[in-house]
Amino acid sequence: MQIFFKRSYDARFFLVPLLMLVPVILLNSQDAEAMPSFSRQTGQSCSTCHTQSFGPNLTPFGRDFKLGGYTMGGGTGTAAKMPALSGMVTGSFTNTQKPQTVQSQDNPNASLLAGNNSNNNFTFDEAALFYAGRVYGKVGAIAQVSYSGYEDKLTMEGTDIRFADQLELGDTPITYGISLNNNPTTQDLWNTTPAWGFPYTGSGVQPVVGASTLIEGALASQVGGATAYTMINNLLYLEGGAYGSFSSNFQKGFGIAAPNRISLDGPAPYWRAALQQDWKGHFFSLGHYGMSANVVPGRDSTYGSNHYTDVAVDATYQYMANPRHIFETKTSYLYEDQKLSANQLAGTINSMGNTYLTSFKINTAYTFDQTYGVTFAYNRTTGSTDALLYSSDMGYSLNKPNSQYYTAELVYVPFGKDHSHAYLMNLRTSLQYIGYAQANGTSANAQFNNTFMVNGWLAF
Repeated sequence: MQIFFKRSYDARFFLVPLLMLVPVILLNSQDAEAMPSFSRQTGQSCSTCHTQSFGPNLTPFGRDFKLGGYTMGGGTGTAAKMPALSGMVTGSFTNTQKPQTVQSQDNPNASLLAGNNSNNNFTFDEAALFYAGRVYGKVGAIAQVSYSGYEDKLTMEGTDIRFADQLELGDTPITYGISLNNNPTTQDLWNTTPAWGFPYTGSGVQPVVGASTLIEGALASQVGGATAYTMINNLLYLEGGAYGSFSSNFQKGFGIAAPNRISLDGPAPYWRAALQQDWKGHFFSLGHYGMSANVVPGRDSTYGSNHYTDVAVDATYQYMANPRHIFETKTSYLYEDQKLSANQLAGTINSMGNTYLTSFKINTAYTFDQTYGVTFAYNRTTGSTDALLYSSDMGYSLNKPNSQYYTAELVYVPFGKDHSHAYLMNLRTSLQYIGYAQANGTSANAQFNNTFMVNGWLAF
């Protein structure tokens, strides 16, 4: 069976407006009280925003901070006057049950294994520099430039630039804003969507399933978009906008071009709605998000474009009444309707072009003292059967994309609390085990992909 690989981070790349903001950032960072991290800007410890004191998973306070455009202040002293710059370094050890091989050099990710062992790899995954905080007034941003240890190149990544403000209609508070970002769902507040969902760390040399929906990272390195959003009475969240593709020359110039890149044929609408309620430390959310896009495969419009419609429902529960004992459950179900007319004309699909994919995810976690955490997760992918779209030459069995696997993770985060002495940095270490019950269409030998990882993530 051919093995598929992924990078340690979903590619969330540079957005054009950041170029226009760079002079503003450099000239106004001290006057705007921008800092090397969100923690110094707000004067709050990392544990105020993050359930495990570090990492993407947010508390209700962290969601409010993101909703407000990364501009909340409160920090004092010398640190509060420093530019909002920070950095990070990640690395991992990866072991699989069976040594990995790459059977086809046509695999666009085959180079990720080049230079590494077939098993037991210690890897330097990524080094990154961030601007994270208030830019000026009511404008804030998080933007990232990264060096990839797998691809040996520098790229512009992870950008979300926001304007946010508040008003009151009668006694009803309303927050509203605009997000300019480069990956659908990277602007999302809840950790149920693809950009910030569990797991929060990984390795570029770990095996992963081959089929995924469009919104689960396929556009991340290639698009820019603008969405407008509002939160009404801290209860109802509404968002809408659209995305378009960066040109090939732009992608090449900023190191984000990939051999398997695609392009959008016209604007791709994106929408999001959610209800949330925090009742005496019990936080609930129920939401829906989706995207509709015409996609030109391989940026070759000879056969026109394929049409994808992704619709999803998601839910969150967090017990936050006692921060020494935090319980969480997050889940999502995503259905993708595929009208693959370009594939049909090109002869790369057996059916009439009407296929589908589904993605179901659920995870539950317990965190003690915002320092020690354990998470269990289950993922399942199902889809249409097609002898050409999911052929054995592409690493699939039985002409199906179906996969299911389980993940168990132990986390230790020593810093980031109010009493931490190392307030200038944070560290997240984890042990992760992934067990496959089905991989790329079959249960036979799926366990060969079982993976054990040790991950380290240092931010400063």
